[in-house]
This record gives sequence, C-alpha cells and structure tokens, in this order.
Amino acid sequence: MTVKIKICGLTNPKDVAPCIRSSVDYVGFVFHKSSKRNLELSEAARIATLVPPEVLKVALIVDPLDSELENLFSSFPVDLLQLHGEELPGRVSKIRSIFKVPIIKSVSLRTKQDLVKIKDFSSVADQLLIDAEKPDKLSPPGGNGVTFDWELISGFDWKVPWMLAGGLDTNNVQEAIEISGAKQVDVSSGVESSPGIKDTKLIYNFVNTVRGKNYDR
Repeated sequence: MTVKIKICGLTNPKDVAPCIRSSVDYVGFVFHKSSKRNLELSEAARIATLVPPEVLKVALIVDPLDSELENLFSSFPVDLLQLHGEELPGRVSKIRSIFKVPIIKSVSLRTKQDLVKIKDFSSVADQLLIDAEKPDKLSPPGGNGVTFDWELISGFDWKVPWMLAGGLDTNNVQEAIEISGAKQVDVSSGVESSPGIKDTKLIYNFVNTVRGKNYDR
C-alpha cells in the first residue's frame, strides 16, 4: 500500500520542487492571518503555477464567509478546500453545495468522546483530516506540532477517505501509520527548519520514511 502524502503550509516557490520530485499527492496553502504560513492570495497563486496538475492544491481556510470564499476561488486554483475552523456540519454542507468544490474537514481529537465528530462530518465532507486539538486558545488551527493518541482511531469504521495529521515527523510517522491505519498523512511543522520555513532535506526524509524509497535525486 502506498500511503498518500500532503505537505501543508508552502510559503516559498522553492518548496515546490522537493514536493514534485518526491511525488507527494497534495500540497497545501494556508489562508489564515494568525498562521506563520499565511500567504496573500496573489503570492499563493504565483507559487501554485509551479505545481503540476497531478499534485492537488489544497486551500486551508478557517471559518470563512461566503465573500472570502468567492475571493479565494476567483484568485487561486483550488482543487480541494480544507475547512480548519469551528465550522458545523450544516455550514460544511452549505459551502460544498454553493461552491461545488471537494471539501476536507478537519476534526480535532483528544478523547473517545470526540469520535462522534467524525461521524457528524462524514456525511457532509469528501475527506476528513484528523488532527490534535490546539494546545491553547491562542494557537493557530493546525501546524502546532502536537500529536494525539492514535489508538483512539485504531480500527475505526471510516465512511470517507481521511488523512492523519498532528505533530507528524520522520521520527514518529511510521508508528503513527501502523497504529492508526492511516492511508494518507499530512505534515507541516515536521518538515520545517523553523515555523513557516520548509526544509528540503526534511521533506525528502519524511517521504522516504513513509514510502521506504529514496526520492532525493
């Protein structure tokens, strides 16, 4: 089984080449001002021109208004929309219906009681991204380098495709896949030399660890 990989939070044109060379499946762009990975739409669109069609471009946005989404879709080539805020199932369904775009909905887990959220969103989203809860209220959603107990989702009966996120890096991703059963993984801070700065070598190391191949060429 080949595990699909998403590198999230690209901020520089030079981030694209190692993603392409290592055959990642998705690249993510963050549009949230409190994030160190936030980009202006014009800059993100410029970077996106370097991404080939077979690599899907994911736009991460948090609790967006319809006007913000209209601006996003008119300025950036979105393949999938990642909703990473407090959006309720009804709002997710409405966005999906209005804008006719595949949606990845983030779901934050801490305890078994949180698993009900997976069921709630499975009927309204095309994919789910399973993440850890924010360490505190002031932290941005996602990219915090925080893991959660992967045993919570071991053997879960999934109804839609999903990605595992939350503090993944070269040191823990194999264990995370084995325990959770993930067929897709999402990484951001785990391939950075500092917040918002992707590291080419760390990208290659992460992909090589996940897939057991050497893509650094």
